[in-house]
Formats: sequence, structure tokens, C-alpha cells
Amino acid sequence: MSAPAEQLQSKPIGWDGKTLIEMTEESKRLFEETGRYYGVEDLTLLRDQPILYEKIFSRLRGGLVNARSTALNISASPIVRELGELSFAIYTPEGDSIALSTGIIVHVHTMSDAIKYMIKHNYEQTPGIRDGFIFCNNNSMIGDVHTADVHTIIPIFHEDELVGWAAGVTHEVDVGGINPGSMCYGHADRYGDGILVSSELVGENDEFYEHYLQRCRECVRAEMYWVLDEKTRLTGAQMARRQVLRTISEVGLDTYKKFMREAIEEGRRTFLQRSKTMLVPGRYEAPSFTDLPWADDVNVHGQARKDMMMHAPLSMTVKGDGQVEMSFEGANKWDYHSFNCAPSPMQGAMWVQLTQTLWNSDKINDGAYFATDLKLPYGSWANPDWEKVSTTLTWFFLIPGWSGMIRSVGRSYFARGFLEDISASYCTSWNLMQGGGPNQYGVDGAFTNFEVSCGGTGALYVKDGETACAAMWNPEGDMGEVESWESMEPLLYLGRGVKPSSGGPGKYRGGTGSEALRMVYNTHAQTLFNGGEGHCFSSYGVYGGYPGCSGYRHNMHGSDMKKRIENGEPFPRLDGDPEDSQISALCEAEEENFDMKAIQGPKHFGEYDLYLSMNRGGPGLGDPLERDPRSVVHDVNIGHVLERFAKSLYGVEMTREGESFVLDEAATQKLRDSMRKKRLEQSVDAKEFFDQQRQRVINKDFIRPVRDMYASSMDLSSEWNEKFRKFWNLPADWSL
Repeated sequence: MSAPAEQLQSKPIGWDGKTLIEMTEESKRLFEETGRYYGVEDLTLLRDQPILYEKIFSRLRGGLVNARSTALNISASPIVRELGELSFAIYTPEGDSIALSTGIIVHVHTMSDAIKYMIKHNYEQTPGIRDGFIFCNNNSMIGDVHTADVHTIIPIFHEDELVGWAAGVTHEVDVGGINPGSMCYGHADRYGDGILVSSELVGENDEFYEHYLQRCRECVRAEMYWVLDEKTRLTGAQMARRQVLRTISEVGLDTYKKFMREAIEEGRRTFLQRSKTMLVPGRYEAPSFTDLPWADDVNVHGQARKDMMMHAPLSMTVKGDGQVEMSFEGANKWDYHSFNCAPSPMQGAMWVQLTQTLWNSDKINDGAYFATDLKLPYGSWANPDWEKVSTTLTWFFLIPGWSGMIRSVGRSYFARGFLEDISASYCTSWNLMQGGGPNQYGVDGAFTNFEVSCGGTGALYVKDGETACAAMWNPEGDMGEVESWESMEPLLYLGRGVKPSSGGPGKYRGGTGSEALRMVYNTHAQTLFNGGEGHCFSSYGVYGGYPGCSGYRHNMHGSDMKKRIENGEPFPRLDGDPEDSQISALCEAEEENFDMKAIQGPKHFGEYDLYLSMNRGGPGLGDPLERDPRSVVHDVNIGHVLERFAKSLYGVEMTREGESFVLDEAATQKLRDSMRKKRLEQSVDAKEFFDQQRQRVINKDFIRPVRDMYASSMDLSSEWNEKFRKFWNLPADWSL
């Protein structure tokens, strides 16, 4: 957007008469020359006035946490109010983060990217950067995760000098895509993603332009939530700005400037020291995969109608000085689906993992960014070479793609002896339930249900994972109240409970997931999505632990629920054991979708149709045959493990006494001895196994999606092509 000529910046707004571009170039030059943020050599403020230094940091972060809490409580959106799906941060004039609130930490660097985009494209001149200006961004190619995450960014001025930025982000209920819901998919490119605001000037004098708000109202279905969330983010950002200015008035501008630079450099040094303490130098490999079975899905665009696989060959290299490099070299090409990622969300995902592992501190800022490297091959799903790709659900590839980092860090922790810090990684955040249509209030509506923020966590080296409580992208996850979702969604909850045997088996079990059975009610039509992997295990266990369960689809169309309710007949509350399904046993329907196609495009549902939403359990750690048999019996009795798996997976024999099971110790020991003996009998020498698999590779004995995936990886990366060939010792004329 261009500003009138009289609004063009008359003089530089940076420090010491510099433009923001000049400040950014100077920062880059000093880092390249010295390896230190802005060339800072001595942390003199921290050294000479440590109490003042810590006081400034605690004031700033406390202000951000307070801003988030206030914004959360005034928001109308259940995604924000119930789950805390928002965060706030403050930045240097160059866009480097200084401090961050609690919340969705993924955005500490995505908002930084958006600010840097504005500086690079000389917003200082046009449209100008002035006190009271409001900028908005949700373009992941600029700096964001996906279209549903909307940034509000405001400059912070002290007199006529820019001293930084305050920014906030929330996840929107609907973004006006080709189908309802905040993360709709099934279309082929960006043109179906919905409203796109590319670091746009959307207000001044601390008020939004009415024409901007009107455009948003006209473009999205859930306009009330969008407009109120705009005000929520602005309120929080203004509170953060006020805290910065209050701090400057107390400590002085020069001290604040000094603090900013030192805080980021301290963050860089702290991360390097932490890395050297916790990790063993070397290279760690941890690939992941996800399936996309769309060849026969008539609900998706023709260009997307094929069976595909995602390849995330993540490698983590730890250097002797503590520098950490993540590489996705070998990732396959982007495609005509909505699961492509830009570099900004990939960078943000690394932040999420670092802050839950190596850098679990309240002093989160861009220091770690300057102590890490991220390699994303151009043209891949992680760094597309066409900017018009769809990115509405970047998370579908991003979440499983980064699970290998936790496994890699865990292996390094083991080598150092930090056993209590080891995790078997996280579960994938599915099922993703969203959609819309005529709602229970008689108007066109849309929703995204965020129960996905409550998956089971991965097992630890010393204990089981936790039940249905967190997500990779939001460690403070919450399911939200049933009543809150029902107020927005024309679907009644027939039941909500734990999903038995969803946590990965192991010496320590992965945390159990959950399920909810929903019934379309008080509307004649809804468009609904299913989302999740069904043919792959995209987050694996470690040290012999099994992955958490994969997903499945179980929906009923044209059900007999109306008759059952009117006649007072039994009806299902949950699915329970899918091999003994309560839904199938207690409901009849014209069409029953019950298969492994856990991700489907937008599909029509009518009143009284049933929809099962199942959230994953976490991966396990250690050999299931080493699990305490009493823990297995307890899991069966409380409904976390199905009875049949106690024997087949854990080798535990039980007898029933009344309503509960009790352990048969002698029979259990006998069964486990037998299972271990059978393992040895069925085992294959490692060399023999390798030779068998090598022959499969030479014969190209792959299903079509796997073959296409590897062919794409080889075409994009000569480095990965050579690595694959060398590993399997392939003939010179072999190719895909």
C-alpha cells in the first residue's frame, strides 16, 4: 500500500541518523566479521550491573506475559480463549527478537521475518513507518507459518527514533479459503488459501482502517472472530509497547539500547554453552515420512488427486563449538496440495523444538538463531521454488518432519548421560477437525476444532508419557470446553474420552490420546475434513519403543440416529476398540467410511451424520517386554490399553476378578520367555537383512508413492542422490 506523498518518511528513523536498511546491513556485516551479534564482545551491562540487567529482562517478559493474559481473556475466539493460541514478542529495530511471552513459541522468528521483509522492501520510505502505524501479515512466504496465523506488528518510537517493534499473533477460525475452516485443503494452489495480507499497513493512530476491517468482513465466514482478534492482537501489542517505553523511562534510552544487543548476544552464547554441555558433536540422522492417499479422493482438486508421500530426511550436525545445523537435504519436491512449507515456518518449528529441549528457559530470543543453521533445499516441500503453492496446512508435513530432531537430541543426551531429559519425541497433532456451512444459528459459519492441541506426549527415559495434554506446537495445550466448541460448531458431542492403545508400547508407554464422537445437529449440511496420517507412523519410538497409533477414518452418513434418539434406543458415545467398534454396533447408516484414509478432502455431511475425531498418542521408549507387568494390568483396568494387547505386545497374562484384571506372574514370565525365544528364532543376521533390502532397492521393489518420492528427492538433490547410491552400493546404471 502506498502512502500519500506528505506521509513519506522525511528523515531516517534508525539510530544515529541511519536508515533501517543501513542498521540491518551493519548488523549483518558485524556478525559475519566477528561471529557475535552486532559485534558485541563484552557483555558489560550484564557484568557490571547484573541486577539491573535481569530486572530489565524480567520487566519486559513480564509485560509480554501480562499482555498475552489480558488479550486471551478479552478474545471471543475459542481457539484463543480456551487454548491460549496466541503470543506476543518485542524486537530490535532490525527485527531481531529480544523477549517472548508464553504461548505459541513458533512465532518468535516468523514475526521477525515479517519485520525484516518490511525493512528490506524499504517500508521506511513507503508506506512509511510512524508511531501509531499498524501492520498486518499472514503470508508464510514473507514470514508466518500458514494463512490462519495472523500477525499484528507495531513500531515502538522514543521521540523520533525507532527503538523496536511489538508484535502479536493469533490463529483464526476461518480465513475465507475455498472451503470453510482455518486450514482448508484439497485445492491445488494459493488461490484457494483465503485472504492474504502481506505485511500491509492496515491502520494508523493506533486504529485500524475501516476499509481494511470491511475487506476482512467480506472475505471470511467467521467475521466476528476475525475482527475481534484483530483488536485482541493490537491490545496486546500496545501493552508490550507501553512496557518497553516504561522501561526506557526508568533505565534510560542508552541503557535500553545496550541491553537489547547484549540480551541477544547472551542468548547466542548461552545456547552454544548449553549445546556443548548437553550434546555430543557429530551427525545424527532421523528421517520421517507421511502419507497422502488422494488418488481416489473425489473431494480434492484434480491436480492433487494422486497418492503421495512426504520425505523428511532430517540430519542434525553438532559442531565442537556448540553450533547446531539442521538439514533437510533430500526432501522431495513441493506438490499441488496445501502442506507445503516456506522457510519461515521451518525456522519457527526449529524454535519450538529448541525451546522444549536445549533452551528450556524464559530467556527466549533470537540468540539461538545466530547459533544455528538450517538447510532447506530449494524446490522442495520445505522451500518451494514457486511462491504460489498452497500453505494453509503447513503443519501436516512440518510436524512429522521435525520429529526426528527430538530423537536425535535424545540420542545425544544418552551419550552425555542426561537420561532424565530423553524423550521419545512427540505425537502428530491429528485428527484435524474443521469445516463449516449453515450453522445452528441459521447463518453461514466456519470452525476449526483445536482438540488437536491435546495429544499424548512421548515416553521419557524414566516414565510414561502424559495423557492428552500437549502438542508439539503448543506445550501449554488444552482441549477446550465441550460447551465452547458446541457454541461455535453445529455438532453435538456424543462422547469424549481416552483412546485405548493409542500410546506407543514400550518399557515406558507413550501418553494416551483421546477421541470424540460428534453428531451433526440442527443444520442440514456441513462440509467437514478429516486430517492425519493413516498408512504411516510419522513419529517413531526409540530404544525399542513402538510408535503411537496411526489414524483411521470412521464416519457415518445417513445414519439412523434420529430414530434412535426419538425411540430412546442405545447409541454410540465413542468408537473404543476399532476392531469391536461401538459406532458400527450401535448405529446403522446408508454409507459408512471406515478405513485407513485418515486424511480426506472436504466432504458433505448431513444432519445426524456421525464424525469420529481421534487424537494421537505419543511414541514409546524401550522394549515393551521390559515394562513392569503391573503397569500393563493397571493400564488395561483404567482403559488406556486394550486387553488383547497386554498379551500380544507386552507378554502379560491376566485373569479377571470381578470388574478388574489381576496379574498372573508365573504365566507372564513363561510367556515373555517364549516371546524372547521366538524373537531369536525369527531374527535375521544384519548382513543378510541388508543384502535382502539392497536387492529390493536394486529391483525397484517400491510401491508407486514411495518410488515417486525417492525419484523426486534424487532429482532435487545430487548430494542426497549420491548418499543413497553409496549407502546401497548401487550399480552405475541404476535410476528411478
